Amino acid sequence: MGSWPPRAVIRRSAGLRAMESALYRRGLGPVAGVDEAGRGACAGPLLVAACVLGPRVHPRLAGLDDSKRLTERKRDELFPLIQRYAEAWSVVEIPAAEVDLRGVHVANIEGMRRAVAGLDLSPGYVLTDGFRVPGLPSASLPVIGGDATAACIAAASVLAKVTRDRIMVEMDGQVPGYGFAVHKGYGTAAHTAAMHRLGPSAEHRWSYANVALAAAGDVAGRGPVAPAVVESAR
Repeated sequence: MGSWPPRAVIRRSAGLRAMESALYRRGLGPVAGVDEAGRGACAGPLLVAACVLGPRVHPRLAGLDDSKRLTERKRDELFPLIQRYAEAWSVVEIPAAEVDLRGVHVANIEGMRRAVAGLDLSPGYVLTDGFRVPGLPSASLPVIGGDATAACIAAASVLAKVTRDRIMVEMDGQVPGYGFAVHKGYGTAAHTAAMHRLGPSAEHRWSYANVALAAAGDVAGRGPVAPAVVESAR
């Protein structure tokens, strides 16, 4: 008896549509792909998206790839095209406070469930990027390196990434001084220096070790600090 989850390995040379096409040929569609953005950030929300492209992807989506391989300009170009030509899509935002409360992995799993539930149609099969998501209403399969293997996961990754980047740019105006518009909440040297200088904000994930260290004032040599006030709660 095989172990769960199965390690689905599809070679990139097989094409970004190979797995979905096989599922559609077997009558297992519609096929939804699910991916997240912001899991490794220490500030800002976690964004999770689900997307159903359908059995035939529109030619204008031919440039789809893992969002991390695409330039910001290309992601911005694909974003409205995915929204227009996909059969269904859904994006879910999980704020930093919920990530702290649940833990990032549990919050991510819950976000994937919400994203699939938010689709305008019921998928026959769900492909998730990298790990099993229990509790989905349809059969599902974790795909190793899914956003570079399945077009529907790649589309979801673009939706999640672009939405989150725009949120972080907006947040930079609401909570200035940290450089959110530049590093998007990831733990760069400049971001770390800003946290130690200003103390973490309410948009930071206080359960993360680097944020807790900055809050304790260990580097700056000061006492513990309270979170900076966010002008408009999201």
